[in-house]
Amino acid sequence: MSSPIICFGQQPCGFFPKRFLVAKITAARKLQAQIGGEIVFFYHDSDHDPRETRTILRHRTTNEEAKLNFTFENKTQRKFSPLYLKRIESGWHEKTILQLPNYLDHPQIDLFKSVTTNIVSDFCLEMYRLMGFLNGIKVLKSSSAEFRREACDIKEFYVDIEHDGEIVRARFAGDHFTLHEGGDKFLKLPMTTYSKEQISPTRDSRLGWMQSVIKCTHYVSGAGEQNYIRKQDAPEIEYVTRDEIDRVDEAYTNLDGAQNG
Repeated sequence: MSSPIICFGQQPCGFFPKRFLVAKITAARKLQAQIGGEIVFFYHDSDHDPRETRTILRHRTTNEEAKLNFTFENKTQRKFSPLYLKRIESGWHEKTILQLPNYLDHPQIDLFKSVTTNIVSDFCLEMYRLMGFLNGIKVLKSSSAEFRREACDIKEFYVDIEHDGEIVRARFAGDHFTLHEGGDKFLKLPMTTYSKEQISPTRDSRLGWMQSVIKCTHYVSGAGEQNYIRKQDAPEIEYVTRDEIDRVDEAYTNLDGAQNG
């Protein structure tokens, strides 16, 4: 019998991880302690929604929420480029460092200072690593050309193509591509040739696409995620609900991740 593979998936979700991501990690570690095996983090850095990386911190004095996020080099990147290709605007890091004493202690700020990459998804992942949350966990990225080549074919997908001087994540629509501009507005782009290395899944096709590569035995997710993932695409998986945690969308800033490694 093969060793268990315990997987959880998440887009980059803030330059400090959202609390629900930490709850997935702790649930995966508890399960590993019970059954053994390997933990795999499916890092869906192909997503393009800039709202995913919004980081909610609380003011140290007033306890009021502050919603911080990256700023990007241009509008096209912000709206349409995948997170693994969104570039952080020059000066954002320094400006944000000046704000952080309102919300965080020096150890957390020092970690933030130490990250130097200007790529959004890499910045988030490096922070999660520095906080200790990924100790002993294998990370597989949806942006990886190797991962994409190995993945199964899917009918619903996005393709990373060039538009307006940038690489954007455009939805395949048969004889053309579309970019969602908000509401009921879509921008139609002409068909162009593409390879498997440019393809990433939609929300509905993501589970089967991911599982064709990772072949996990257990999948940890939140209740909301379990409501939309198509379990019929991977009936062999045992689905596990993440740990309960309050204020799920706020950032988790305690530096206790290494204790779980």
